[in-house]
Order: sequence, then C-alpha cells, then structure tokens
Amino acid sequence: MLKKIVVATSGASGVNLGLKTLELLPDTIEKHFIMSKNSNIVLAKEMGVVTHKDKDISASIASGSFGVDAMIIAPCSMNTLAKIACGISDNLVTRCAAVIIKEQKKLILAPREMPFSAIALENMHKLASLGIIIAPPVMAYYSEQQTLDEMENFIIGKWFDLLGIENTLYKRWE
Repeated sequence: MLKKIVVATSGASGVNLGLKTLELLPDTIEKHFIMSKNSNIVLAKEMGVVTHKDKDISASIASGSFGVDAMIIAPCSMNTLAKIACGISDNLVTRCAAVIIKEQKKLILAPREMPFSAIALENMHKLASLGIIIAPPVMAYYSEQQTLDEMENFIIGKWFDLLGIENTLYKRWE
C-alpha cells in the first residue's frame, strides 16, 4: 500500500492531468507536488498537498531516507525524460526521479509530445529497461468515454492501476 507519493508536472500541455491525478489520489496517501516552474501555494491550502519549489533540491522528497513509495510525472516533457535517462538531476523533479530509481521504487512517466522522435524512443527504451513505467496519456475506446472528463479519468485510472491504487474511474473491459 502506498503511503507517500510525489506527483510532478513538467512542460505545459496537459498539466491539468497532473493536477487532476493529485486531486483524485486517496486521502490516505501523503501527497507531495512539484511544478517544473512555480509551485502554486493554493494547492497546499485547498488540496492538503505539500508543495515544493522545483529549484529546492534539498527538499525532503529529494532524499531516499524520506521514504517516498512512488512518483508520477504527468505530463513529462521530452526534456525531463532525457535528463532522467541520462542521470541529470538539476532540479527537484529530476532529483526525485533519480532517488526513486536509486531506491528501486515505482516511477511512472507520462510523455506528452507526439509523434515520438527516435531519440525520445531510445530514451524511453533505456528507462523501460530499468523498470521505469512509460505510460503516455493514451485512450482506449472500450470504456466508451463521452466527455473530456471521462477521457482524463480513464487515463488517470490506468495510472492508478499501475500504482496499485483501487479505483472506479473508468469502465473496465467486460
């Protein structure tokens, strides 16, 4: 059972998926949030989330001894993905990812750009071979989503499945 999770966003397009993921996580999980540019203080007050500034690489979540169980970067820009693949940890997002990899915890990356270049695919392959889960926000049509909200719930529900978080966010295959 997950006790602590880091949700991070990098890039601009699709940031709402990261925020919605954070919002839908069960209250039983301690949540930490990083935005790649500026942390939003409202999140801490309205959602009960500990926010961290991306420049603060000395934050608690940047240490393996803090005990984070999992991390999801949604969306994950190709820049962030490449830095993680090369072991560059020059901000809190990439530092946390490096710690998650070092501690052999679950890391989900949701790359948002498409089509994927050969370089991006090579980086994804490298990370997948290390056990990192590459899970772009891709829909399936069997759950019959009718609205954008339902499409987002499907994607987030699939991420929760990967994290072992029970959910009823989408219609399952029958």
